[in-house]
This record gives sequence, structure tokens and C-alpha cells, in this order.
Amino acid sequence: MLPALVRKTWRDDRRAVFGWAAGVALFTVIYTSFYSQFQGAAELKQEALPKEMLDFLGIADMLSPAGYLQATIFSLIGPLLVLMCAITLTARTIARPEEEGGMELLLANPLSRTAFAGQRLAAAGAAITLVAAVPLMLLMIIVPRVGMDIPLSNVAAAGVGLIALAWCFTGVAFLAGAASGRRGTVLTITGVLAVTTYMAKAIAGMSDGWHWLRWLSPFHYFIGTDPLHTGWHPVELLTLVAVGAVAALVGVLMFDRRDVGV
Repeated sequence: MLPALVRKTWRDDRRAVFGWAAGVALFTVIYTSFYSQFQGAAELKQEALPKEMLDFLGIADMLSPAGYLQATIFSLIGPLLVLMCAITLTARTIARPEEEGGMELLLANPLSRTAFAGQRLAAAGAAITLVAAVPLMLLMIIVPRVGMDIPLSNVAAAGVGLIALAWCFTGVAFLAGAASGRRGTVLTITGVLAVTTYMAKAIAGMSDGWHWLRWLSPFHYFIGTDPLHTGWHPVELLTLVAVGAVAALVGVLMFDRRDVGV
């Protein structure tokens, strides 16, 4: 039997979760199901945009099946949708009820603060994992049907990488919310971090002198290893998971020790 607080969190967030899952699914299906029709547009885009811009966006190869899938699903919009979902759902765990004055009712449950924070995080993490796994589940079905010559193990590697990226930012967002109790702080910190680390990966890929920046970006560990071409990279995936787990653990400890607005 799942804890009552986990079930309540899922009930409260179910519409948002279904909405995000449907949006991510629609995005994935549109771009992959019409692969052959989009190929013409991809060729025009690759010819029209400067090489530096394509390198910056991480979509230098849009004509091969793996390059097309990376450019459309895993380069920018796909991760953006998943991270927006992760950040907004995580902001609901601690920051939203505290900011809206509903924390007193939630803390009335016969739970320690650590257990309370852990269950809220577990519920949000499960929902975020479901949404982040939507591209993986759909691509495993669609890729063979549309004739994309990509090993399904490589597709799985990229899909799992997207889930790991979501976990990483979920941990950071939870830490920001647990430490501040403010949704604005969660959105600002994680949003700025996502943009700056994406820029760091892009700049590192364009300039040899800044190549070291890639190690500071979660996006490098997610897609910088080019899993659609090269397959699994367990060390990079575990790095993302470890960052998220450590950030979440620190968030639980900080929530347990600070004064909470009720």
C-alpha cells in the first residue's frame, strides 16, 4: 500500500501530469511519425542555417535518421518540455503549499519532516519519470515503423538519458524549494541553471578553448556523448542521477532543520 501522502500528491497533480504527458507525447509523435515528410524541411534548414548556428544548437547532422531524431526530439524542445514539467511539478512539493499557507495542514500528518519531504519528493519524482519516459516508450514503437535505421538500444540510451536529466533538475529544484519555500525561487534558480548550462555545452562545442565547459553542463552528460550514434554511457547517466540524488538529499535535510512558514 502506498503512503497516503503519496496518493494525495498524485491526486492533486493528476491533471498537470496528464497534460504534460499528452503534450510531450503529441510533440514526439508529430516529429517522428512524419519523418519522411519532415526530411525535406530538414534539408532546407540545414542548408539555410549557418554551420555555427547548427553547432550551437547541437543539430549539425539533420539528414541521417539518428541526427534527425537528435535534432527534433533530444536537442532542445524535447528536453525543454520535460524540464519545464519537472521544475513545475517539483515546485508543488514544498514551495507551493508553504507559499500558499497550506503547509500547516500537510504537516498535521503523523510524519516526521524527513518522511514528509521524502514522500512528497517520491510522488513528484514518479510523476516526472512517467512524463520523461513518454518519448522513450513512443520512440521504441515508432522508430521501426517509420523506417529509421537506428538501433533500438541507442534509442533507449537517449531516452534513459532524458529521464536522468529530468532527475538531475528535479533534485536541484527540490533543493531550491526546500531551502526557500518560494516557487519564484525554484523557477528562477532552476531556469537560470538550465539556460546557463545549456549555453555552456553549446559554447564548449564551438570553441576548443572553452571545451572544458562541457563538464559543467548536465546536457553534456545527457546528449553530448551522442547516444543515438554511440549507444550507452553509464558513467554519464550515473553522474546525472548522482547530482539529482545529492541535491534532493540536501534539500530534505535543509527542510528538516529550517523554520517553515505555515
